[in-house]
Amino acid sequence: MNYVTAQGVDVPAIGLGTYQLRGNECTSVVETALEMGYRHIDTAEFYSNQAAVGDAIAGAPVDREELFVTTKIWKTNLKYDQAVASATESLEKLDIGYIDLLLIHWPNTSVPTAETVQALNHLQEEGVGRHIGVSNFSVAQLEDAVEASETPILANQIPYNPMTDQSDLLEWCVSEDVLLTAYSPLGKGSVVGNETLATIGQRYEKSAPQVALRWLIQQPMVAAIPKASSRDHLAANLDVFDFELTSTEMEQIFDLQGGLLSQLRRKLEF
Repeated sequence: MNYVTAQGVDVPAIGLGTYQLRGNECTSVVETALEMGYRHIDTAEFYSNQAAVGDAIAGAPVDREELFVTTKIWKTNLKYDQAVASATESLEKLDIGYIDLLLIHWPNTSVPTAETVQALNHLQEEGVGRHIGVSNFSVAQLEDAVEASETPILANQIPYNPMTDQSDLLEWCVSEDVLLTAYSPLGKGSVVGNETLATIGQRYEKSAPQVALRWLIQQPMVAAIPKASSRDHLAANLDVFDFELTSTEMEQIFDLQGGLLSQLRRKLEF
């Protein structure tokens, strides 16, 4: 497994997203993923599967310190007391000792970001969460969160794939040493039939989705959490560390977003 380092914290570059996985199916998929070498698992209060994820972790012959588990507080629970109660309940359901990364799932304009961030800082002090972050935040919202927090904002989890331009957030995250965690990294399946990705993949005997994932994690400060339920897809998503895209290929994939790239590429030097 390769890692992305942000704020001195090593995060596995490829993780497992568990949205829409529930019950026994969720437990089985996470168990299989852990057996195959996944060490980064993403869940959320909203997913209604934290107990199932916890059951899989409890049954896996993997040391807890090897795992990086993320969960998220839903946007209706962002007032201070609600956030503390939500995260505490999440940890009880997961039953894993501590949460590696605790995120605000979505911003809520009716609750000041500073109020929720203060709750996250308290949860860190209490040992509920080791690190904190946000999800679906803009650059301005991220700056507010950073200013409000007594501890580093480790990550912003956002939708990012070859068809989704997130250049402003990527540039900010790189400059501020904040992890950009890409959810929906395969564009909800839209990358599968993409001719550019497929053509590049043929050179490496990789699929279009594997090229999309490689493109993501080859960028600085980017990790990806593709969702998968079958053993074959789990294996394919993890099999992206044995090849490297050229600069030209990286640019060709960036061009799928409308040709944004050369200035950003020069700034980020990938």
